[in-house]
Amino acid sequence: MLDGLSFELFMAILVSVTPVVCFGLIMIFTLRSISASVTIGIIGSFLVWFASLYLFIHHWPATEVVIHQANWVVSESIKIPFGFYFDPHSLLMLMIVATISLVIQIYSMGYMAGDPGKSRYYAFLCLFAWSMINLVIAPGLLQLYVFWELVGLSSYLLIGFYFEKWSASEAGKKAFVMTRAGDIGFFIGLVMLMLTTGHLSVAVFSDAAELSKAGLSQTFLTVSAILIFCGAVGKSAQFPLLTWLPDAMEGPTPVSALLHSATMVAAGVYLTARVFPFYEASAAAMLVVLVIGTITMLLSSTMAMTARDIKQVWAFSTVSQLGFMFMGLGAGAYFAGVFHLTTHAFFKALLFLCAGVFIHHFDTNDFFEMSKLGARKMLIPMITVTIGVCALSGIPPFSGFFSKEAIMGALADKHNKIWLVAGLLGAAMTAYYSFRVIFTMWFPKGESVEHGHGHESGHGEGHDEGRWAWAVEWSMLIVLLILAAITVVLGFFHTRIEVFLTGHHAEHAGSYVVLALALLCALAGVVLAWFEFGAKKAKQVGFLSYIKPVEALFSNRWYMDHFYRWLLDYVAYGVFTNLFTRNDRVVIDGGIDGLTRFTISMGRVISRVQSGLLQYNLYLTFFILALMGLYFLLV
Repeated sequence: MLDGLSFELFMAILVSVTPVVCFGLIMIFTLRSISASVTIGIIGSFLVWFASLYLFIHHWPATEVVIHQANWVVSESIKIPFGFYFDPHSLLMLMIVATISLVIQIYSMGYMAGDPGKSRYYAFLCLFAWSMINLVIAPGLLQLYVFWELVGLSSYLLIGFYFEKWSASEAGKKAFVMTRAGDIGFFIGLVMLMLTTGHLSVAVFSDAAELSKAGLSQTFLTVSAILIFCGAVGKSAQFPLLTWLPDAMEGPTPVSALLHSATMVAAGVYLTARVFPFYEASAAAMLVVLVIGTITMLLSSTMAMTARDIKQVWAFSTVSQLGFMFMGLGAGAYFAGVFHLTTHAFFKALLFLCAGVFIHHFDTNDFFEMSKLGARKMLIPMITVTIGVCALSGIPPFSGFFSKEAIMGALADKHNKIWLVAGLLGAAMTAYYSFRVIFTMWFPKGESVEHGHGHESGHGEGHDEGRWAWAVEWSMLIVLLILAAITVVLGFFHTRIEVFLTGHHAEHAGSYVVLALALLCALAGVVLAWFEFGAKKAKQVGFLSYIKPVEALFSNRWYMDHFYRWLLDYVAYGVFTNLFTRNDRVVIDGGIDGLTRFTISMGRVISRVQSGLLQYNLYLTFFILALMGLYFLLV
């Protein structure tokens, strides 16, 4: 290696810059060559994955933090570094992001086959991966914020990939605007911390001992922590900024899997866990995190119970599970929140990619239609989606069972049991809406309709047919099998992951009772879904259809979008826009018009003096001299 450049640092640089190099190569040189663009993207993802794996193994068990950084701004009172920060949390997240990014790119080879914008698509994937990776390994919160915003930009490009579709364009703008709303608070919180402490070092805000030396007041900690949490609320689609995420399904299905599993929406959970001691120092901030997570989990679960679009069901479940992660963090369980983020990354990617296979084949997002068209004959996607649903519902021995049990244990440790009751209710609803999909697809009712291989033109995604069709199909199925295998075995490593993250393994008092309650609630949801959608005489009609007002409330997302529309029409446009328009017309335009009219009037007056007659000029000269003489005489 070069002098002064260790192999470890070289691999860190490789992880950090490879995606953006691939983005540049595709956009500048290979935009018109799809095969070259795909090759660049795949090779780049493999390089990042191997480098991430090396760093993960090299630093295991990561008992000490490793920082490589250079100062970007240094003054007497402020220091801002940029570089790499490796601790158990960032290494685990880096491994997850690299793995998900790689499998999404492999899967996209088949899913996006025949799409004329495939080169642009791969370029955006590389840009997104670069932003997310550098967010994860940032040694300072300012670097994290810069890449946080780049994640928002690249997700906007991916969600609005089919920009010629009005709905996709609107979904991209909605995601961009709503996440920016949360980022305002995030930015103000960072400025407060910067001006008070003189730095934004992750090493300080993620270490309780170092943080206590800063001498920050309790009020300041609470206000700045809640402001920073605003960014997490926007990015992770938490109440009240949660409605952009289901609309983000307008992007290609692999993009949905990428955004919903371990990357964009997980960034908010990662940020909160990244500076967890900072939040722990304020009980009020922790309570806010717990309350917001609980409300989000419950609201989004109800929304998923009425959706017919399979991608929207998984999207609502993403919002719900993110709320569940925040509940774990708000309850003080750092490991539980991060571990659920880890398991969720894989089973949620699996669920979305399975949905992509069905959509690819049947040309519809409606899982009731898929059922009638013969979805259960597609054995590999059906088995893998069932594995994903079992993990999502917390059914043993799948990975979601272990991570959910850890969060339930943390909620049970709280003095107020309302949080545990909310968690159990959420577990029951999650199992109900998840198995509603599975039972509907495994046990079709009514007359089945034969359907050949789909030609997905409805959402603008074309596909290759012909001699390479088998390769297209298997490039997607292999990814499903890999993710399903990870979903099955990951939970059995929960103790090792806990020791890796926290340095020890903690036992929860009364965990067996909580475990039994959680399982009973999940099974209750499964049984209810069975009688309504799976049993032989089931009408495949949910109980909510008998309570029309409640069904309408859930279907319309608690009318939150209607409220935002009203807020825009009557407050933003009706009040502020009118005021600004009136100010523009009366004060600015009126002032300029008045000045213009005054200038013209004065010009007319003065033009009368310039008549060319000598006697008028003499009269004027005499008049001015008389005034001057009178002035000097009196003064």
